[in-house]
Amino acid sequence: MASGDVQSKQWYLNAMGVDEIWKHSTGKGVKVAVIDTGVNPETSSLKGQVLVDEVPKVARYHVTQDYAGHGTTMAELIAGTGAGNGVKGLAPGAKIIPIRVGLDQLKDEDERAKSLTSAEAIRAAADSDAKIINMSFGSVYYESEEEEALKYAASKGKLLFASVGNAGDKGNKRSYPASDPYAIGVAAIDKSGTVGKFSTYGNDVDLSAPGLDIQGWCDSTFTKYCAEEGTSAASAIASASAALVWSAHPDWTANQVLRSFIDTAGRTWAKDKPSKYLGYGIIRPRRVLIDKDIDPGAANRDPLAAENGADPDEDITATGKSSAPPSSGASAKPTKDSGAANGPTSAAAKDTDSDGGTQTWVIIGAVAAVLVVAGAGFAVLRARRNA
Repeated sequence: MASGDVQSKQWYLNAMGVDEIWKHSTGKGVKVAVIDTGVNPETSSLKGQVLVDEVPKVARYHVTQDYAGHGTTMAELIAGTGAGNGVKGLAPGAKIIPIRVGLDQLKDEDERAKSLTSAEAIRAAADSDAKIINMSFGSVYYESEEEEALKYAASKGKLLFASVGNAGDKGNKRSYPASDPYAIGVAAIDKSGTVGKFSTYGNDVDLSAPGLDIQGWCDSTFTKYCAEEGTSAASAIASASAALVWSAHPDWTANQVLRSFIDTAGRTWAKDKPSKYLGYGIIRPRRVLIDKDIDPGAANRDPLAAENGADPDEDITATGKSSAPPSSGASAKPTKDSGAANGPTSAAAKDTDSDGGTQTWVIIGAVAAVLVVAGAGFAVLRARRNA
């Protein structure tokens, strides 16, 4: 059993307004595939939440043996019940389909040989009943098989979230699958709405979510939680947000869920000029859930098509982000705006749309456009990121 008052440290739940969110949706009826280090279904918070029997046969090898504790943490952040003082998931009504992949943490060569590659894992998740696929992992190496797997998953109507990586202050190399087409890259923010200095930035960032001071399992012994930071947690929280919205709007497509997040994201810049650090802004599922008249737009139109150089009228399921550098002839892409972003240093304020007037996420200044690196502030370039 986990020790300490873990749930009191889950600051983002109150910041996102879960008391009101859970009146509208808990994610019930939605399944999320977690491609990771495996998922331990026996933690107090995950008992009854992990659908091992629904894992495709090709992916069942040691799927419940989490070799790092990472996959179990992601699963709890998404759908943990909070039982036994475990982590409470943002979408506790959702269910998890675990898909184990051989990542760097898996040192045993024989085990890695028997484990799925990322491409195989994505295809397995695509063949499951999961609506959402969470990919809180990454590599600097591009693989065409992985890109094809994502395209396959998108063609089956899946919504694909990926952590953009933790190299923002260490060379800022692109991370795959977040850099692949069809993946929705998620950056990490702190309590104030400021992007973490480690969070990889650039064209691959589409949305942002809490990713600093997040409670997760310290290791694969599952004896205690530790405070962690990373874009892995941000991706998981984005996936949980999608489960909440899809549960409330089961007839929506992946395009419509994504578009609702883009339209309601917390930001102080123009929607058509996404930040290279925070994308279209901070994901806010509460804003989607409370709007009874929200228009999710066309079911079969990719909301990111124009930005990514795809045909906006093309009938595709998810995002068509280009994994290759834009050509010099891409005249449709505007140049970057180097304008500075100034404003207050806190993004938390009373939400006037909330009946209770509780502390809920609202961007009231340009704090979300500030990147802090080594004590120095750098203004976000508020423009299309692949120009």
